[in-house]
Amino acid sequence: MEIIDIEAFERAAVRSEPCDFIVVPGFIKSEALEAVNRDYPKIDGPGNFDPDQLVYGSAFQRLLEELNSPALKKRYSEKFDLDLTPYPLQMTIRKYSDLTDGNVHNDSKSKIITTLIYFNEEWPHEGGKLRLLHSSWNIDNYAAEVEPVRGTLIAFRRNECSFHGFRKMEGERRSLQMYWVKPKRASAGGNQGVGIKKLVKRIMKHRPRW
Repeated sequence: MEIIDIEAFERAAVRSEPCDFIVVPGFIKSEALEAVNRDYPKIDGPGNFDPDQLVYGSAFQRLLEELNSPALKKRYSEKFDLDLTPYPLQMTIRKYSDLTDGNVHNDSKSKIITTLIYFNEEWPHEGGKLRLLHSSWNIDNYAAEVEPVRGTLIAFRRNECSFHGFRKMEGERRSLQMYWVKPKRASAGGNQGVGIKKLVKRIMKHRPRW
């Protein structure tokens, strides 16, 4: 069974403000979503986790394989008019959000394209909906808002204006994040310690913004 709907991806129109981005409802096929959730990694609390650190079932393994495929990378290159050949792919998995998450930020310059895929079946919360913003200071001035449900994908090309975040919520918010990154970032690998920029980012993460 194929997990991702590549035709839905190809149909998605690229929008260009505040950055090049697409939203693809049902990127995870509806008939596959139940199996992917059944085989979702065992995660007990907040945080982003490398897939290699986790235990999961065969349907989720199949999803990772499809996301890592050269065919999907080629389609991303075509969609964003960018040769991604030199850039390796990194992934993290998340299951829970807490009240320190969602602060408005821009990705580091080492990230070329960011993708988030969501797996919850329903979303009864006001918070937790990812917003791609027109500015770094107004969470309510957004170009797109995405409910984290039913296999929806949002992907955007990082630029100096690609700020994003969501209003606070606490609870289960299943997501997969993947990034094509500059080779230097990929070669740095796992935990390299906490530099000044990382330390500031951690401190800022715990400052309330709204």
